[in-house]
Amino acid sequence: MNLSDRERRDLVSQWAFDTRPILGRMHLWLEDVEVEWLRGKRAPEFTKNISFMDGRMERLMTMTAAVTALGTRLFGRFGEGKDKSKEELNRVKKDADAISAYAMSESLWYATRQLPENHAVLVCMGEGLMPKVGETKEMGSNPQLGFGRVYARPQVAKWLDGKVTRLLNQENYGWSEFREDIKNAGITIWGSAIDTLENTSRFAKGKPTGPLTVMHLFNQPLHITKPYEAYMGNLFLPLKVVQKAEEKSVLLDFMTPRKKVMEAIEETYPGIKRKNIHVWTLGGKSREKRLGWIWKQWKDLGAHLVEDGWALPSGGKAFTDSGTYAPTYLIGTWEDREKQIHLFLLDGYAASAEAMQAASLTPALDLDGTLVTFTSKFELPIEKEQFVMRLDPNQPDFKHKLEKLFQKTVDQDTVDKYTRMIMEAREAEMPLHHRVIRAHDFFPEKNWDVAAFLGYMCDDPYTGAKGVECIDDQIYRVTTRISTPRAGKRITFTLRLMENPKEQRLIFNPLLIRFIYGEDFRTRPVKISDSGRIRNELQTLCSEALEYPGSGKILVHFDRIPPEVISLKGQKVLREVLEWYKKHHPIWFNWIEISS
Repeated sequence: MNLSDRERRDLVSQWAFDTRPILGRMHLWLEDVEVEWLRGKRAPEFTKNISFMDGRMERLMTMTAAVTALGTRLFGRFGEGKDKSKEELNRVKKDADAISAYAMSESLWYATRQLPENHAVLVCMGEGLMPKVGETKEMGSNPQLGFGRVYARPQVAKWLDGKVTRLLNQENYGWSEFREDIKNAGITIWGSAIDTLENTSRFAKGKPTGPLTVMHLFNQPLHITKPYEAYMGNLFLPLKVVQKAEEKSVLLDFMTPRKKVMEAIEETYPGIKRKNIHVWTLGGKSREKRLGWIWKQWKDLGAHLVEDGWALPSGGKAFTDSGTYAPTYLIGTWEDREKQIHLFLLDGYAASAEAMQAASLTPALDLDGTLVTFTSKFELPIEKEQFVMRLDPNQPDFKHKLEKLFQKTVDQDTVDKYTRMIMEAREAEMPLHHRVIRAHDFFPEKNWDVAAFLGYMCDDPYTGAKGVECIDDQIYRVTTRISTPRAGKRITFTLRLMENPKEQRLIFNPLLIRFIYGEDFRTRPVKISDSGRIRNELQTLCSEALEYPGSGKILVHFDRIPPEVISLKGQKVLREVLEWYKKHHPIWFNWIEISS
Protein backbone atom coordinates (compact mmCIF):
# COMPACT_ATOMS: atom_id res chain seq x y z
CA MET A 1 0.00 0.00 0.00
CA ASN A 2 1.43 3.36 -1.03
CA LEU A 3 1.37 5.95 1.74
CA SER A 4 2.05 9.65 1.59
CA ASP A 5 4.99 10.92 3.61
CA ARG A 6 2.57 12.31 6.22
CA GLU A 7 0.68 9.01 6.49
CA ARG A 8 3.91 7.07 6.86
CA ARG A 9 5.15 9.38 9.63
CA ASP A 10 1.80 9.08 11.43
CA LEU A 11 1.94 5.29 11.12
CA VAL A 12 5.45 5.07 12.57
CA SER A 13 4.62 7.55 15.30
CA GLN A 14 1.61 5.62 16.57
CA TRP A 15 3.40 2.26 16.44
CA ALA A 16 6.37 3.75 18.31
CA PHE A 17 4.05 5.29 20.93
CA ASP A 18 2.10 2.09 21.52
CA THR A 19 5.15 -0.21 21.66
CA ARG A 20 7.54 2.12 23.48
CA PRO A 21 7.76 -0.14 26.62
CA ILE A 22 9.37 -2.90 24.53
CA LEU A 23 11.42 -0.62 22.29
CA GLY A 24 12.79 1.18 25.34
CA ARG A 25 13.62 -2.02 27.21
CA MET A 26 15.50 -3.46 24.24
CA HIS A 27 17.15 -0.14 23.24
CA LEU A 28 15.62 -0.08 19.75
CA TRP A 29 14.43 2.81 17.57
CA LEU A 30 11.52 2.29 15.19
CA GLU A 31 12.44 3.72 11.79
CA ASP A 32 9.60 2.45 9.62
CA VAL A 33 6.49 0.21 9.54
CA GLU A 34 4.90 -1.48 6.53
CA VAL A 35 1.48 -3.13 6.87
CA GLU A 36 0.17 -5.63 4.31
CA TRP A 37 -3.32 -7.12 4.63
CA LEU A 38 -3.38 -10.85 3.79
CA ARG A 39 -6.98 -11.68 4.71
CA GLY A 40 -10.12 -9.94 5.86
CA LYS A 41 -11.71 -6.59 5.16
CA ARG A 42 -9.06 -3.89 4.87
CA ALA A 43 -9.43 -0.93 7.22
CA PRO A 44 -7.28 2.14 7.90
CA GLU A 45 -4.61 1.40 10.48
CA PHE A 46 -5.58 2.14 14.12
CA THR A 47 -9.30 2.29 13.33
CA LYS A 48 -10.01 -1.40 13.88
CA ASN A 49 -8.46 -4.22 15.89
CA ILE A 50 -8.61 -7.70 14.34
CA SER A 51 -8.50 -9.81 17.51
CA PHE A 52 -10.10 -10.09 20.95
CA MET A 53 -7.40 -7.68 22.20
CA ASP A 54 -7.48 -3.93 21.83
CA GLY A 55 -5.32 -2.34 19.14
CA ARG A 56 -2.47 -1.39 21.45
CA MET A 57 -2.11 -4.92 22.83
CA GLU A 58 -2.12 -6.29 19.28
CA ARG A 59 0.74 -3.97 18.45
CA LEU A 60 2.66 -4.82 21.62
CA MET A 61 2.35 -8.55 20.94
CA THR A 62 3.37 -8.08 17.31
CA MET A 63 6.44 -6.15 18.47
CA THR A 64 7.17 -8.95 20.97
CA ALA A 65 7.42 -11.37 18.04
CA ALA A 66 9.60 -8.92 16.09
CA VAL A 67 12.01 -8.27 18.95
CA THR A 68 12.34 -11.99 19.69
CA ALA A 69 13.13 -12.74 16.04
CA LEU A 70 15.65 -9.89 15.78
CA GLY A 71 17.47 -10.59 19.05
CA THR A 72 17.72 -14.31 18.41
CA ARG A 73 18.96 -13.88 14.84
CA LEU A 74 21.63 -11.38 15.86
CA PHE A 75 22.79 -12.77 19.21
CA GLY A 76 21.66 -16.42 19.28
CA ARG A 77 24.86 -17.87 17.72
CA PHE A 78 23.18 -18.45 14.36
CA GLY A 79 25.08 -21.09 12.36
CA GLU A 80 27.75 -21.72 15.01
CA GLY A 81 26.71 -25.37 15.39
CA LYS A 82 27.42 -26.26 11.75
CA ASP A 83 29.68 -29.33 11.40
CA LYS A 84 30.13 -29.49 15.18
CA SER A 85 29.83 -32.55 17.44
CA LYS A 86 26.46 -33.44 18.93
CA GLU A 87 27.52 -31.97 22.29
CA GLU A 88 28.70 -28.69 20.75
CA LEU A 89 25.60 -28.44 18.56
CA ASN A 90 23.41 -29.00 21.60
CA ARG A 91 25.21 -26.18 23.47
CA VAL A 92 24.60 -23.79 20.57
CA LYS A 93 20.94 -24.83 20.43
CA LYS A 94 20.44 -24.19 24.12
CA ASP A 95 22.14 -20.80 23.89
CA ALA A 96 19.84 -19.88 20.99
CA ASP A 97 16.78 -21.06 22.90
CA ALA A 98 17.92 -19.08 25.94
CA ILE A 99 18.19 -15.86 23.92
CA SER A 100 14.81 -16.32 22.25
CA ALA A 101 13.04 -17.26 25.49
CA TYR A 102 14.61 -14.33 27.31
CA ALA A 103 13.77 -11.79 24.60
CA MET A 104 10.16 -12.92 24.48
CA SER A 105 9.81 -13.14 28.24
CA GLU A 106 11.19 -9.63 28.78
CA SER A 107 8.97 -8.27 26.01
CA LEU A 108 5.91 -9.95 27.51
CA TRP A 109 6.81 -8.58 30.94
CA TYR A 110 6.81 -5.01 29.62
CA ALA A 111 3.85 -5.53 27.27
CA THR A 112 1.57 -6.97 29.95
CA ARG A 113 2.08 -3.94 32.18
CA GLN A 114 -0.34 -2.35 29.73
CA LEU A 115 -3.05 -4.97 30.34
CA PRO A 116 -6.27 -4.01 32.15
CA GLU A 117 -5.80 -4.35 35.92
CA ASN A 118 -7.72 -7.64 36.18
CA HIS A 119 -6.05 -9.38 33.20
CA ALA A 120 -3.13 -11.79 32.97
CA VAL A 121 -1.34 -13.92 30.40
CA LEU A 122 -0.72 -17.52 31.49
CA VAL A 123 1.62 -19.70 29.43
CA CYS A 124 -0.16 -23.05 29.19
CA MET A 125 1.99 -24.90 26.65
CA GLY A 126 5.60 -24.43 25.64
CA GLU A 127 8.00 -26.16 23.29
CA GLY A 128 11.23 -27.52 24.79
CA LEU A 129 10.41 -29.82 27.72
CA MET A 130 11.17 -32.98 25.79
CA PRO A 131 14.49 -33.97 24.17
CA LYS A 132 14.00 -34.28 20.42
CA VAL A 133 15.63 -36.37 17.70
CA GLY A 134 19.40 -36.28 18.10
CA GLU A 135 19.17 -35.34 21.77
CA THR A 136 19.23 -37.62 24.80
CA LYS A 137 17.40 -37.37 28.07
CA GLU A 138 20.63 -36.36 29.80
CA MET A 139 20.79 -33.23 27.65
CA GLY A 140 17.77 -31.91 29.49
CA SER A 141 14.97 -29.70 28.32
CA ASN A 142 15.73 -26.63 26.24
CA PRO A 143 15.30 -23.13 27.70
CA GLN A 144 11.66 -22.27 27.06
CA LEU A 145 8.50 -20.55 28.27
CA GLY A 146 6.24 -23.33 29.54
CA PHE A 147 3.29 -24.00 31.78
CA GLY A 148 2.73 -21.73 34.70
CA ARG A 149 4.56 -18.61 33.57
CA VAL A 150 2.43 -15.62 34.53
CA TYR A 151 2.61 -12.14 33.00
CA ALA A 152 0.44 -9.39 34.48
CA ARG A 153 0.50 -6.34 36.71
CA PRO A 154 2.32 -7.18 39.97
CA GLN A 155 -0.70 -7.72 42.24
CA VAL A 156 -2.50 -9.95 39.74
CA ALA A 157 0.68 -11.84 38.86
CA LYS A 158 1.43 -12.60 42.53
CA TRP A 159 -2.12 -13.79 43.18
CA LEU A 160 -2.27 -15.97 40.07
CA ASP A 161 1.21 -17.38 40.65
CA GLY A 162 -0.01 -18.69 44.01
CA LYS A 163 -2.91 -20.49 42.33
CA VAL A 164 -0.60 -22.03 39.73
CA THR A 165 1.71 -23.25 42.52
CA ARG A 166 -1.28 -24.98 44.12
CA LEU A 167 -2.08 -26.63 40.79
CA LEU A 168 1.46 -27.97 40.64
CA ASN A 169 1.69 -29.16 44.26
CA GLN A 170 -1.72 -29.99 45.73
CA GLU A 171 -3.49 -33.17 44.67
CA ASN A 172 -6.89 -31.88 45.83
CA TYR A 173 -6.57 -28.65 43.84
CA GLY A 174 -7.39 -29.28 40.18
CA TRP A 175 -8.81 -27.50 37.18
CA SER A 176 -12.32 -27.05 38.57
CA GLU A 177 -11.01 -25.44 41.79
CA PHE A 178 -8.59 -23.27 39.82
CA ARG A 179 -11.30 -22.12 37.44
CA GLU A 180 -13.71 -21.37 40.30
CA ASP A 181 -11.11 -19.24 42.09
CA ILE A 182 -10.43 -17.32 38.88
CA LYS A 183 -14.13 -16.61 38.32
CA ASN A 184 -14.72 -15.57 41.93
CA ALA A 185 -11.78 -13.16 41.81
CA GLY A 186 -13.01 -11.60 38.56
CA ILE A 187 -9.71 -12.28 36.82
CA THR A 188 -9.53 -12.63 33.03
CA ILE A 189 -6.77 -14.97 31.88
CA TRP A 190 -5.46 -15.11 28.36
CA GLY A 191 -3.88 -18.49 27.73
CA SER A 192 -0.82 -18.88 25.55
CA ALA A 193 1.05 -21.56 23.62
CA ILE A 194 4.62 -20.54 22.82
CA ASP A 195 7.58 -21.79 20.83
CA THR A 196 10.15 -19.02 21.11
CA LEU A 197 12.42 -20.65 18.51
CA GLU A 198 10.96 -23.24 16.17
CA ASN A 199 13.48 -25.18 14.07
CA THR A 200 16.28 -24.68 16.60
CA SER A 201 18.53 -27.27 14.92
CA ARG A 202 18.22 -25.51 11.56
CA PHE A 203 19.02 -22.22 13.27
CA ALA A 204 22.10 -23.62 15.01
CA LYS A 205 23.33 -25.12 11.74
CA GLY A 206 22.83 -21.86 9.85
CA LYS A 207 20.11 -23.05 7.45
CA PRO A 208 18.75 -20.13 5.38
CA THR A 209 15.08 -21.02 5.87
CA GLY A 210 12.75 -22.08 8.64
CA PRO A 211 13.57 -20.58 12.07
CA LEU A 212 10.79 -18.42 13.51
CA THR A 213 9.17 -17.50 16.79
CA VAL A 214 5.55 -18.53 17.40
CA MET A 215 3.21 -17.13 20.07
CA HIS A 216 -0.50 -17.92 20.17
CA LEU A 217 -2.73 -16.03 22.58
CA PHE A 218 -6.25 -17.16 23.49
CA ASN A 219 -9.09 -15.36 25.20
CA GLN A 220 -9.08 -18.00 27.96
CA PRO A 221 -6.60 -20.44 29.52
CA LEU A 222 -6.10 -23.92 28.10
CA HIS A 223 -7.53 -26.79 30.14
CA ILE A 224 -4.07 -27.96 31.23
CA THR A 225 -2.86 -28.22 34.81
CA LYS A 226 0.78 -29.36 34.59
CA PRO A 227 3.82 -28.85 32.35
CA TYR A 228 3.34 -31.32 29.51
CA GLU A 229 4.94 -32.17 26.21
CA ALA A 230 4.70 -35.28 24.04
CA TYR A 231 4.02 -36.08 20.40
CA MET A 232 0.66 -35.80 18.66
CA GLY A 233 -0.63 -37.24 15.43
CA ASN A 234 -2.12 -34.57 13.19
CA LEU A 235 -4.09 -34.28 9.97
CA PHE A 236 -4.91 -30.85 8.50
CA LEU A 237 -7.20 -30.40 5.52
CA PRO A 238 -9.12 -27.54 3.88
CA LEU A 239 -12.42 -27.20 5.71
CA LYS A 240 -14.39 -27.60 2.48
CA VAL A 241 -12.99 -31.16 2.05
CA VAL A 242 -14.33 -32.20 5.45
CA GLN A 243 -17.66 -30.51 4.78
CA LYS A 244 -17.99 -32.31 1.43
CA ALA A 245 -17.42 -35.64 3.20
CA GLU A 246 -20.05 -34.75 5.81
CA GLU A 247 -22.61 -34.40 3.03
CA LYS A 248 -22.14 -38.13 2.43
CA SER A 249 -22.06 -38.95 6.16
CA VAL A 250 -18.34 -39.68 6.02
CA LEU A 251 -16.22 -38.72 9.01
CA LEU A 252 -12.79 -37.35 8.14
CA ASP A 253 -10.17 -37.10 10.89
CA PHE A 254 -6.75 -38.44 11.77
CA MET A 255 -8.12 -41.94 12.38
CA THR A 256 -9.79 -42.14 8.94
CA PRO A 257 -8.13 -44.40 6.33
CA ARG A 258 -6.39 -42.15 3.82
CA LYS A 259 -8.32 -43.81 0.98
CA LYS A 260 -11.48 -42.15 2.36
CA VAL A 261 -9.62 -38.83 2.61
CA MET A 262 -8.55 -39.13 -1.03
CA GLU A 263 -12.13 -39.81 -2.13
CA ALA A 264 -13.33 -36.70 -0.31
CA ILE A 265 -10.58 -34.61 -1.92
CA GLU A 266 -11.61 -35.80 -5.39
CA GLU A 267 -15.25 -35.06 -4.60
CA THR A 268 -14.32 -31.54 -3.50
CA TYR A 269 -11.99 -30.76 -6.42
CA PRO A 270 -13.31 -32.65 -9.47
CA GLY A 271 -10.61 -33.44 -11.98
CA ILE A 272 -7.68 -32.96 -9.63
CA LYS A 273 -4.80 -35.28 -10.49
CA ARG A 274 -3.58 -37.42 -7.64
CA LYS A 275 0.03 -36.57 -8.40
CA ASN A 276 -0.91 -32.94 -7.71
CA ILE A 277 -2.03 -33.75 -4.16
CA HIS A 278 1.03 -32.85 -2.11
CA VAL A 279 1.23 -34.37 1.38
CA TRP A 280 3.70 -32.80 3.81
CA THR A 281 4.97 -35.00 6.64
CA LEU A 282 8.18 -35.04 8.60
CA GLY A 283 10.71 -37.03 6.58
CA GLY A 284 14.03 -38.79 6.79
CA LYS A 285 15.16 -42.37 7.30
CA SER A 286 14.97 -42.04 11.09
CA ARG A 287 11.21 -41.52 10.83
CA GLU A 288 10.49 -44.44 8.51
CA LYS A 289 9.50 -46.75 11.37
CA ARG A 290 7.13 -44.16 12.80
CA LEU A 291 5.54 -42.88 9.59
CA GLY A 292 5.89 -45.72 7.11
CA TRP A 293 2.23 -46.69 7.50
CA ILE A 294 1.02 -43.23 6.46
CA TRP A 295 3.62 -42.88 3.71
CA LYS A 296 2.53 -46.17 2.16
CA GLN A 297 -1.16 -45.23 2.16
CA TRP A 298 -0.53 -41.97 0.31
CA LYS A 299 1.98 -43.51 -2.12
CA ASP A 300 -0.39 -46.39 -2.95
CA LEU A 301 -3.08 -43.80 -3.70
CA GLY A 302 -0.78 -41.93 -6.11
CA ALA A 303 -0.30 -38.79 -4.01
CA HIS A 304 2.99 -36.92 -3.86
CA LEU A 305 4.89 -37.01 -0.56
CA VAL A 306 6.71 -33.69 -0.24
CA GLU A 307 10.48 -34.19 -0.12
CA ASP A 308 13.37 -31.93 0.91
CA GLY A 309 14.05 -29.35 -1.79
CA TRP A 310 10.64 -29.60 -3.48
CA ALA A 311 9.75 -26.29 -5.14
CA LEU A 312 6.91 -24.51 -3.34
CA PRO A 313 4.50 -21.98 -4.91
CA SER A 314 6.40 -19.15 -3.18
CA GLY A 315 9.55 -20.10 -5.06
CA GLY A 316 11.15 -21.42 -1.88
CA LYS A 317 12.10 -25.01 -1.19
CA ALA A 318 10.39 -27.31 1.29
CA PHE A 319 12.25 -29.00 4.11
CA THR A 320 10.98 -31.99 6.08
CA ASP A 321 13.64 -32.51 8.75
CA SER A 322 11.62 -30.36 11.18
CA GLY A 323 9.09 -27.54 11.26
CA THR A 324 5.56 -28.96 11.40
CA TYR A 325 3.89 -25.60 12.16
CA ALA A 326 4.80 -23.29 9.26
CA PRO A 327 3.43 -25.56 6.47
CA THR A 328 -0.05 -25.07 7.97
CA TYR A 329 -0.19 -21.64 6.30
CA LEU A 330 0.14 -23.20 2.84
CA ILE A 331 -2.67 -25.75 3.19
CA GLY A 332 -5.12 -25.27 0.34
CA THR A 333 -5.15 -25.13 -3.45
CA TRP A 334 -3.47 -23.20 -6.26
CA GLU A 335 -3.21 -23.39 -10.05
CA ASP A 336 0.03 -23.91 -11.95
CA ARG A 337 0.93 -22.40 -15.33
CA GLU A 338 -0.97 -25.17 -17.12
CA LYS A 339 -4.09 -24.29 -15.07
CA GLN A 340 -3.87 -27.60 -13.22
CA ILE A 341 -5.13 -27.47 -9.65
CA HIS A 342 -2.79 -28.47 -6.84
CA LEU A 343 -3.63 -29.25 -3.20
CA PHE A 344 -1.24 -29.06 -0.24
CA LEU A 345 -2.12 -30.80 3.05
CA LEU A 346 -0.39 -31.74 6.30
CA ASP A 347 -0.25 -35.22 7.86
CA GLY A 348 1.84 -37.22 10.33
CA TYR A 349 2.84 -35.96 13.75
CA ALA A 350 4.33 -33.03 15.67
CA ALA A 351 5.34 -32.07 19.19
CA SER A 352 2.28 -31.24 21.28
CA ALA A 353 2.81 -27.46 21.49
CA GLU A 354 3.29 -27.16 17.71
CA ALA A 355 0.32 -29.45 17.07
CA MET A 356 -1.96 -27.44 19.36
CA GLN A 357 -0.80 -24.16 17.82
CA ALA A 358 -1.52 -25.46 14.32
CA ALA A 359 -4.93 -26.79 15.41
CA SER A 360 -5.85 -23.39 16.84
CA LEU A 361 -5.14 -21.81 13.43
CA THR A 362 -8.02 -23.70 11.83
CA PRO A 363 -10.70 -20.98 12.29
CA ALA A 364 -8.27 -18.35 11.00
CA LEU A 365 -7.32 -20.27 7.84
CA ASP A 366 -10.57 -22.14 7.04
CA LEU A 367 -9.03 -25.51 7.86
CA ASP A 368 -10.01 -28.63 9.74
CA GLY A 369 -7.39 -30.08 12.05
CA THR A 370 -7.56 -33.22 14.18
CA LEU A 371 -5.00 -34.51 16.67
CA VAL A 372 -4.31 -37.73 18.57
CA THR A 373 -2.13 -37.77 21.68
CA PHE A 374 0.96 -39.97 21.45
CA THR A 375 3.55 -40.79 24.10
CA SER A 376 6.74 -38.80 24.54
CA LYS A 377 8.77 -41.89 23.51
CA PHE A 378 6.90 -42.75 20.28
CA GLU A 379 8.55 -46.19 20.06
CA LEU A 380 5.68 -47.88 18.23
CA PRO A 381 4.77 -47.19 14.59
CA ILE A 382 2.04 -44.62 14.18
CA GLU A 383 -0.71 -47.14 13.38
CA LYS A 384 -0.24 -48.60 16.90
CA GLU A 385 0.96 -45.52 18.74
CA GLN A 386 -2.38 -43.80 18.12
CA PHE A 387 -4.10 -46.24 20.51
CA VAL A 388 -1.62 -46.27 23.42
CA MET A 389 -2.72 -43.17 25.33
CA ARG A 390 -6.33 -44.33 25.42
CA LEU A 391 -5.41 -47.41 27.46
CA ASP A 392 -6.22 -47.45 31.19
CA PRO A 393 -3.30 -48.50 33.43
CA ASN A 394 -5.75 -49.15 36.27
CA GLN A 395 -7.46 -51.95 34.37
CA PRO A 396 -6.25 -55.54 34.97
CA ASP A 397 -5.87 -56.15 31.22
CA PHE A 398 -3.56 -53.14 30.66
CA LYS A 399 -0.43 -55.28 30.25
CA HIS A 400 -2.25 -57.63 27.87
CA LYS A 401 -3.43 -54.73 25.68
CA LEU A 402 0.05 -53.26 25.67
CA GLU A 403 1.50 -56.59 24.57
CA LYS A 404 -1.09 -56.79 21.83
CA LEU A 405 0.14 -53.48 20.45
CA PHE A 406 3.81 -54.48 20.78
CA GLN A 407 3.00 -57.96 19.44
CA LYS A 408 5.35 -59.45 22.03
CA THR A 409 5.72 -59.97 25.76
CA VAL A 410 6.67 -56.78 27.61
CA ASP A 411 8.53 -56.61 30.92
CA GLN A 412 7.44 -54.75 34.03
CA ASP A 413 9.77 -51.83 33.31
CA THR A 414 7.95 -51.25 30.01
CA VAL A 415 4.57 -51.49 31.74
CA ASP A 416 5.72 -48.99 34.36
CA LYS A 417 7.10 -46.62 31.71
CA TYR A 418 3.86 -46.53 29.74
CA THR A 419 1.80 -46.26 32.92
CA ARG A 420 3.88 -43.23 33.88
CA MET A 421 3.44 -41.53 30.49
CA ILE A 422 -0.32 -42.06 30.48
CA MET A 423 -0.69 -40.85 34.06
CA GLU A 424 1.41 -37.73 33.33
CA ALA A 425 -1.01 -36.84 30.54
CA ARG A 426 -3.99 -37.48 32.81
CA GLU A 427 -2.52 -35.36 35.60
CA ALA A 428 -2.05 -32.53 33.10
CA GLU A 429 -5.72 -33.10 32.14
CA MET A 430 -4.93 -33.61 28.48
CA PRO A 431 -8.07 -34.67 26.54
CA LEU A 432 -7.28 -38.39 26.09
CA HIS A 433 -10.63 -40.11 25.80
CA HIS A 434 -11.94 -38.67 22.55
CA ARG A 435 -11.52 -40.44 19.23
CA VAL A 436 -9.57 -37.38 18.10
CA ILE A 437 -8.84 -33.95 19.56
CA ARG A 438 -9.81 -30.64 18.03
CA ALA A 439 -8.70 -27.23 19.23
CA HIS A 440 -11.89 -26.61 21.21
CA ASP A 441 -11.12 -29.64 23.42
CA PHE A 442 -8.33 -27.60 25.05
CA PHE A 443 -10.67 -24.84 26.24
CA PRO A 444 -13.14 -24.74 29.16
CA GLU A 445 -15.43 -22.48 27.15
CA LYS A 446 -16.14 -23.72 23.63
CA ASN A 447 -16.57 -20.13 22.46
CA TRP A 448 -12.84 -19.39 22.16
CA ASP A 449 -10.73 -16.97 20.15
CA VAL A 450 -7.11 -16.89 19.02
CA ALA A 451 -4.47 -14.46 17.82
CA ALA A 452 -1.30 -16.00 16.33
CA PHE A 453 1.88 -13.90 16.23
CA LEU A 454 4.95 -14.92 14.22
CA GLY A 455 8.38 -13.38 13.91
CA TYR A 456 10.60 -14.63 11.08
CA MET A 457 14.31 -15.08 11.89
CA CYS A 458 15.03 -16.63 8.49
CA ASP A 459 13.05 -16.80 5.24
CA ASP A 460 9.84 -18.85 5.34
CA PRO A 461 9.48 -20.92 2.15
CA TYR A 462 5.80 -21.71 2.75
CA THR A 463 4.51 -18.12 2.68
CA GLY A 464 7.43 -16.25 1.11
CA ALA A 465 7.94 -14.09 4.21
CA LYS A 466 11.45 -12.69 4.55
CA GLY A 467 13.66 -13.31 7.56
CA VAL A 468 15.67 -10.65 9.38
CA GLU A 469 17.39 -8.46 6.78
CA CYS A 470 20.47 -6.33 7.48
CA ILE A 471 20.24 -2.81 6.01
CA ASP A 472 23.49 -1.66 7.63
CA ASP A 473 25.40 -2.35 10.87
CA GLN A 474 22.70 -0.74 13.00
CA ILE A 475 19.46 -1.08 10.97
CA TYR A 476 17.44 -4.25 10.32
CA ARG A 477 14.12 -5.17 8.73
CA VAL A 478 12.02 -7.70 10.64
CA THR A 479 8.92 -9.38 9.21
CA THR A 480 6.05 -10.49 11.44
CA ARG A 481 2.57 -11.87 10.92
CA ILE A 482 -0.66 -11.76 12.92
CA SER A 483 -3.48 -14.19 12.09
CA THR A 484 -6.94 -14.24 13.68
CA PRO A 485 -10.36 -15.55 12.61
CA ARG A 486 -11.20 -11.99 11.52
CA ALA A 487 -8.18 -11.12 9.38
CA GLY A 488 -4.47 -11.52 8.78
CA LYS A 489 -1.64 -9.01 8.33
CA ARG A 490 2.04 -9.08 7.50
CA ILE A 491 3.86 -6.27 9.30
CA THR A 492 7.47 -5.38 8.54
CA PHE A 493 9.46 -3.19 10.92
CA THR A 494 12.66 -1.32 10.26
CA LEU A 495 14.49 -1.18 13.60
CA ARG A 496 17.69 0.63 14.56
CA LEU A 497 19.98 -0.69 17.31
CA MET A 498 20.64 2.19 19.69
CA GLU A 499 23.82 0.70 21.22
CA ASN A 500 27.07 -0.65 19.85
CA PRO A 501 27.06 -4.42 19.15
CA LYS A 502 28.76 -5.34 22.46
CA GLU A 503 26.27 -3.36 24.57
CA GLN A 504 23.31 -4.48 22.47
CA ARG A 505 24.31 -8.13 22.97
CA LEU A 506 24.19 -7.66 26.74
CA ILE A 507 20.68 -6.22 26.48
CA PHE A 508 19.45 -9.38 24.76
CA ASN A 509 21.33 -11.82 27.00
CA PRO A 510 19.82 -13.24 30.20
CA LEU A 511 21.46 -11.80 33.31
CA LEU A 512 22.43 -15.23 34.61
CA ILE A 513 24.05 -16.16 31.29
CA ARG A 514 26.07 -12.94 31.43
CA PHE A 515 27.27 -13.86 34.92
CA ILE A 516 28.12 -17.42 33.86
CA TYR A 517 30.21 -16.04 30.98
CA GLY A 518 32.22 -13.80 33.29
CA GLU A 519 30.41 -10.51 34.04
CA ASP A 520 31.08 -9.55 37.69
CA PHE A 521 27.78 -9.76 39.56
CA ARG A 522 29.40 -8.38 42.77
CA THR A 523 30.16 -4.96 41.27
CA ARG A 524 27.00 -4.60 39.20
CA PRO A 525 24.38 -2.24 40.73
CA VAL A 526 21.45 -4.25 42.12
CA LYS A 527 17.83 -3.21 41.58
CA ILE A 528 14.72 -4.73 43.11
CA SER A 529 13.65 -5.74 39.60
CA ASP A 530 16.67 -8.09 39.49
CA SER A 531 14.76 -10.39 41.85
CA GLY A 532 11.93 -10.99 39.40
CA ARG A 533 14.37 -11.07 36.51
CA ILE A 534 16.50 -13.83 38.04
CA ARG A 535 13.43 -15.78 39.14
CA ASN A 536 12.12 -15.57 35.57
CA GLU A 537 15.45 -16.66 34.09
CA LEU A 538 15.78 -19.68 36.36
CA GLN A 539 12.37 -20.90 35.23
CA THR A 540 13.44 -20.46 31.62
CA LEU A 541 16.96 -21.91 31.76
CA CYS A 542 16.58 -24.97 34.01
CA SER A 543 12.91 -25.59 34.76
CA GLU A 544 13.51 -29.31 35.46
CA ALA A 545 15.78 -28.40 38.40
CA LEU A 546 13.19 -26.28 40.21
CA GLU A 547 10.74 -27.23 42.95
CA TYR A 548 7.98 -25.03 44.33
CA PRO A 549 7.56 -25.78 48.05
CA GLY A 550 4.99 -23.01 48.57
CA SER A 551 4.95 -19.49 50.05
CA GLY A 552 6.30 -18.19 46.75
CA LYS A 553 9.66 -19.94 47.17
CA ILE A 554 11.70 -21.78 44.55
CA LEU A 555 14.02 -24.62 45.58
CA VAL A 556 16.94 -25.10 43.16
CA HIS A 557 18.31 -28.65 42.84
CA PHE A 558 21.73 -28.37 41.22
CA ASP A 559 22.01 -32.16 40.98
CA ARG A 560 19.12 -32.06 38.49
CA ILE A 561 20.89 -29.73 36.03
CA PRO A 562 22.69 -31.80 33.37
CA PRO A 563 26.15 -30.45 32.42
CA GLU A 564 24.95 -30.41 28.80
CA VAL A 565 22.42 -27.75 29.82
CA ILE A 566 24.70 -25.70 32.09
CA SER A 567 28.34 -26.79 32.36
CA LEU A 568 29.69 -27.82 35.78
CA LYS A 569 31.80 -24.65 35.78
CA GLY A 570 28.70 -22.64 34.91
CA GLN A 571 26.72 -24.34 37.66
CA LYS A 572 29.40 -23.39 40.17
CA VAL A 573 29.11 -19.74 39.12
CA LEU A 574 25.32 -19.92 39.19
CA ARG A 575 25.37 -21.26 42.77
CA GLU A 576 27.74 -18.45 43.80
CA VAL A 577 25.42 -15.89 42.17
CA LEU A 578 22.30 -17.14 43.95
CA GLU A 579 24.06 -17.44 47.31
CA TRP A 580 25.52 -13.94 46.97
CA TYR A 581 22.18 -12.33 46.13
CA LYS A 582 20.43 -14.19 48.94
CA LYS A 583 23.11 -13.16 51.46
CA HIS A 584 23.45 -9.50 50.46
CA HIS A 585 19.80 -8.78 49.56
CA PRO A 586 17.86 -11.20 51.80
CA ILE A 587 14.52 -9.39 51.57
CA TRP A 588 14.41 -9.15 47.78
CA PHE A 589 15.73 -12.69 47.32
CA ASN A 590 14.06 -14.52 50.20
CA TRP A 591 12.29 -16.73 47.63
CA ILE A 592 15.53 -18.57 46.76
CA GLU A 593 16.22 -21.92 48.42
CA ILE A 594 19.22 -24.03 47.39
CA SER A 595 19.22 -27.79 47.86
CA SER A 596 22.31 -29.09 49.61
